[in-house]
Amino acid sequence: MLLADVLAASAAVTATRSRTAKAGAIAEVLRRAGADEVEPVTAWLAGELRQGRLGLGRRILSRLSGEPAATPSLTVAATDEVLSGLAATAGPGSASRRDAAVTGLLGAATAEEQRFLVRLLTGELRQGALEGVVLDAVALAAEVPAAAVRRAFMLSGRLPETAATALTGGVGALGAVHLQVGRPVRPMLASPGSSLDAALADLGAGVTVEFKLDGARIQVHRDGDVVRVWTRTLREVTDGVPELVDRIRALPCDTAVLDGETLALDDDGRPRAFQDTMSRFGSDVPDALSPDRGVLLSPFLFDVLHLDGRDLLDEPLDVRLDALAQLLAAEEHAALRMPGVRRPTPAQAAGVLDDALSGGHEGVVVKALDAPYAAGRRGKAWQKVKPVHTLDLVVLGAEWGYGRRSGKLSNIHLGARDPDGGEPVMVGKTFKGMTDQLLDWQTATFPAHAVEEPDWGVRLRPELVVEIALDGAQRSPRYPGGVALRFARVLRYRPDKMPAEADTIDAVRALLAGG
Repeated sequence: MLLADVLAASAAVTATRSRTAKAGAIAEVLRRAGADEVEPVTAWLAGELRQGRLGLGRRILSRLSGEPAATPSLTVAATDEVLSGLAATAGPGSASRRDAAVTGLLGAATAEEQRFLVRLLTGELRQGALEGVVLDAVALAAEVPAAAVRRAFMLSGRLPETAATALTGGVGALGAVHLQVGRPVRPMLASPGSSLDAALADLGAGVTVEFKLDGARIQVHRDGDVVRVWTRTLREVTDGVPELVDRIRALPCDTAVLDGETLALDDDGRPRAFQDTMSRFGSDVPDALSPDRGVLLSPFLFDVLHLDGRDLLDEPLDVRLDALAQLLAAEEHAALRMPGVRRPTPAQAAGVLDDALSGGHEGVVVKALDAPYAAGRRGKAWQKVKPVHTLDLVVLGAEWGYGRRSGKLSNIHLGARDPDGGEPVMVGKTFKGMTDQLLDWQTATFPAHAVEEPDWGVRLRPELVVEIALDGAQRSPRYPGGVALRFARVLRYRPDKMPAEADTIDAVRALLAGG
């Protein structure tokens, strides 16, 4: 298969807003792909590299691009081979070898292919094919139920491999993908709830109400004495959190997959700043806000997906919580359990929320006890309730400040995720809530994410997620989504979240009065 065939599919996806049409275009090219081409084609049409980031910036690629080829001849296999070679190149002389490989690749590409490869290599390929669309396309191409594809993907966490499994082995091979201790599962996510009363009314009496901590999501796997820890984005951080490893290794089990949160506490047991927690994971957070790498993390577990040979994913939460309670029954392990109450009365549920807020935490999560663990899904079975409206949005740009903010990138442009896979939809701007340290961090950090630097500031690739507090939303013809934020202010940046996890334009519209 030629790379030009992938470009044609990419162009078809970009040209339509119809989710069905996007999936159909991707399915068509996947049907024609050879067995060794499915994985790279799937990754590229999802806007990613199968090999991960290669550390090639637009400036380097522009220097190495040279004259384009006159006609398409570059194949998918040859392109993927070069990319794999780049990922493996290291040691003395590696820079020149990488330059030579990139020069050869781009020299074999047409002008259109060069533009595609540059955007792919720099992470700027926005063609409207999010994971959900590609998963639908894989199901179409393989003629298997979409649910089977999604489940296999959630359990493996690898989109290209899931596509290859579906297209080569069908529904039987997909069904053979199971939870595996030592391979992280995409986490189940909570949807925003408008209030505690509304969440209780929606889910009924059969719920548990638990603290919502101002911490970082973790997934912990134990196999004998081997303990491994991943973040919510499935990035392994085991080596950086030895205190968490020790706490899990002390539990009375042989194998386990545990879900929870971790955060740094002060001497009074109250949560420290979110950046204190994230600094332990080596994330890109404003250093001036909290560079303390010596702070200890405390784990709080709220779910168990596997325990001593028994998979619990498909069991209702009630059963999983019983298993977790048994695992943490000993007094020395009780502090690892996320605080909460099962089947609370309305007064007890309100008490849990009050306790969480008075303890310095964000709020509560209300969870249906009859729900299985829906890996990777943000459904209504889990609803997070906070006293202040917050949204996770993507930073699209920033303007140079005035007065005391002169010379600093200040007023940021905010975008909500398009659920159909298009470009983020701008919903407002804000300069509120920014400390001097945060302004300095934005000014130093944003240029590395810039796609354009006009006189007024910078336009950014949609890569940085920021948590915004707001008083609501209002209808506005000024922005393409027809809605704008009211009194938006920056709470913090979220290096633990990917742009694909940002809130959607539908979530913003839901905040409209009477919406």
